[in-house]
Amino acid sequence: MSTTVDKNVFPFFKKLEKNNNRDWFNENKPEFKAIETNIKAFYNTLLERLNVHDEIDKLKVFRIYRDVRFSKNKLPYKNNLGGSYHRTKPRLRGGYYLQIEPNNKSFIATGFWQPAKEDLLRIRKEFEMDDQEIRDIINEKTFKSIWGEFVGEEVKTAPKGFSKEHPAIDLIKKKQFIFTKPFTDKEVLAPDFIDTVDEAFKAIRPYFDYMSDVLTTDLNGESMLDD
Repeated sequence: MSTTVDKNVFPFFKKLEKNNNRDWFNENKPEFKAIETNIKAFYNTLLERLNVHDEIDKLKVFRIYRDVRFSKNKLPYKNNLGGSYHRTKPRLRGGYYLQIEPNNKSFIATGFWQPAKEDLLRIRKEFEMDDQEIRDIINEKTFKSIWGEFVGEEVKTAPKGFSKEHPAIDLIKKKQFIFTKPFTDKEVLAPDFIDTVDEAFKAIRPYFDYMSDVLTTDLNGESMLDD
């Protein structure tokens, strides 16, 4: 287990940025494997922290190798390491993500990246019916100081079946419901980085609790989960 990020991670990725080819990577693979071992240990320590106040059923640490089959970018390696944490479904919804990348591009993210069609409609219907509770949650002072505003894709005017004049159209037209928080390289390497990330993830819970309730009930508030 590791509570800190290896200080060599950013110098390595900066070198990889200039030498993104298989020959260089293979020559420097031992250094990468040592960094990867540390990062995986860090992600697993964070998993333990999350499970103190949440229920995570899966951690996925993404590989450094890029899938170039359908990409115009043919560079073989990513310039970052990322990991996602899946909450225990179907009762709990939402997910956590941490990406470690040089040049002050590291970030954490939470929320709903690609909601299923049925879930997206259910969320929009909830906002159409009553948007006060979600606004109270995301505008709460501490929450907003950590997470800021929603980010993600949205339709230009209004989804089919919804009025563009609706007072909650700013929420209804969203296709993703994501919050992100950036970190500098210095912040990532700080001894308390894992505490900062854990506290930020803990602060998102009112939002997750609300969305989990929405996505496990119908418009009448009746549970859709099997007993």
